[in-house]
Amino acid sequence: MSDTTANSPSAPADYNHGARHRPRRHWVVAPTAPIELFTALRDIHPLLAQVLYARGQTTPDQIRSFLDAPIDEGDPFELADMAQAVDRIARAIHTGEQIAVYGDYDCDGVTASALLCTTLRRLGARVCEYFPDRFDEGYGLHAPALDALKAEGVGLVVTVDCGGRALREANHARTIGLDLVITDHHEPEAGLLPDACAVVNPKRPDCGYPFKALAGVGVAYRLAQALTRVLNGPPIDDLLDLVALGTIADVVPLTDENRALTREGLARMNAQPRVGLKALMDVAGVTTGAITATTVGFALAPRLNAAGRLDTARNAYDLLMAESVEWANELAKALNKRNIQRQTITAQTADRAETEALQPEGSETPPLLFAVLEDCAPEREQRISGVIGLAAARLVERYHRPAVVVALNNGEGRGSCRSIEGFHITAALDACGDLLLKYGGHAAAAGFTARAEHLRSLRERLIALAARAQPETGWVRVIRADAEVRLEKLSFETFEALQRLEPHGMSNPRPTFVVRGALVRDVQRVGRAEHGGALPHLRLRLRDARGAIWDAVGWRIGEDAAQIGNDTRIDLAFQLDVNEWQSQKRLQLVIVDWRTSD
Repeated sequence: MSDTTANSPSAPADYNHGARHRPRRHWVVAPTAPIELFTALRDIHPLLAQVLYARGQTTPDQIRSFLDAPIDEGDPFELADMAQAVDRIARAIHTGEQIAVYGDYDCDGVTASALLCTTLRRLGARVCEYFPDRFDEGYGLHAPALDALKAEGVGLVVTVDCGGRALREANHARTIGLDLVITDHHEPEAGLLPDACAVVNPKRPDCGYPFKALAGVGVAYRLAQALTRVLNGPPIDDLLDLVALGTIADVVPLTDENRALTREGLARMNAQPRVGLKALMDVAGVTTGAITATTVGFALAPRLNAAGRLDTARNAYDLLMAESVEWANELAKALNKRNIQRQTITAQTADRAETEALQPEGSETPPLLFAVLEDCAPEREQRISGVIGLAAARLVERYHRPAVVVALNNGEGRGSCRSIEGFHITAALDACGDLLLKYGGHAAAAGFTARAEHLRSLRERLIALAARAQPETGWVRVIRADAEVRLEKLSFETFEALQRLEPHGMSNPRPTFVVRGALVRDVQRVGRAEHGGALPHLRLRLRDARGAIWDAVGWRIGEDAAQIGNDTRIDLAFQLDVNEWQSQKRLQLVIVDWRTSD
């Protein structure tokens, strides 16, 4: 099964498996914008204006600026150490020194590597790429890898999407006479920076760059931009498709600079996708001209990520760099096969993690879920360490609380963490630094390595931190609606107007609306259990005040069908979508949540 659902691009990436847990939910509906705002924006659909008002764009100028969102070329040299980075790389290019681009093995790191390697080659550099092995090395810089690169004649290593916390490794590089330029976007370690020729990271405390939320590929793009300006290189606008891929895949906020870069990158993908991307679209069933952030996040990025999760990221890199259609098609098929394997292993790992995290049976669900799983499969393709982040994300979705899943092998645990609003997971790991060998990440996601004997203490300390951070009533999933609407007021014109909010992602989600007292005319539980127990879906038919019938679908909540009767009235939190079937298009509601009307 692919990461998309045939009928709807808004369907979730994978089905959940096992019993469904419904966390406590609280609805918050945004206040209605003042009439003066709608009057000043007569040329903009009122519901579109309302959504932007609900999200903090409270003046006509702010709303128009958001919708236009031109790329602000800005000044990449506002990034701290950018001048030093450009100077050292330019010197390597001029002297013919061998440069290695050292990238992370996820989609962000792979796209950043492809972007920077392409730029450096256009500038005449001698450059090679290096990706650490997820299973044998793990995330980030490693001293043995630096030794190997030095032995191969590399004089300069440029990292992308990693290295920001590599204090020991940077010292090792200096010891062996290997220069290091670090580009990263992860949180630095307590304000400390590696001793490198340059550390380009918008999150470093002394960096005055105005936008802090760039993905790793976004930082690499700004470095490429600075290099081409100084060295009079060719334009790099054609590489914005890579920026869009990596930015969407890394789930950074799709606002401001990220939104502008991603929107332009998506336009380039739709107009003329590169050879490798077109091959990937074909195996994923994605049509040229129909690529959105949703299709990237659910269909393309998972297949690129599958390379580094189960095998080597080089396959994804080679696909993005491919010039031969035949070679690209072969690589795309291999990645598609890997992605199918990844889905099965993820489902099995999530079930194991859920069972482990909720032990002992019958006890209250802890404020943070922590599972340690043995990872000793004989074949690399069956190892779980590549999917523990996805398993942790499944637990967060099911239980709405921070989750940590650890793969234990040979006395060492590699953990992946996912979190929720209100609990900064990397800050929590900072408080446990004495128990960790290596760690890093963001507020919502992080990874670490720890010795097996420290995992019990780590679990206890993280659960205690989460218990102190959670509200007195426990973690509550907040559903934020942009407006309360009436179904009879919605139309294809409404849907098309809301498309101007694209691309959607973190901090710019698809609009959510609330309708009160919708009349239920039919209830169905649809979909069969697949892949070891996938949950069924809920399908409703609702009647509006004009008597028109609306289809509503709730992914993975089919069990709720038993709680809703025909001719009852419900309140619905939903997103507006288009269901296309046999060339027929029809508006439908994607259910976010529901409750019985008072």
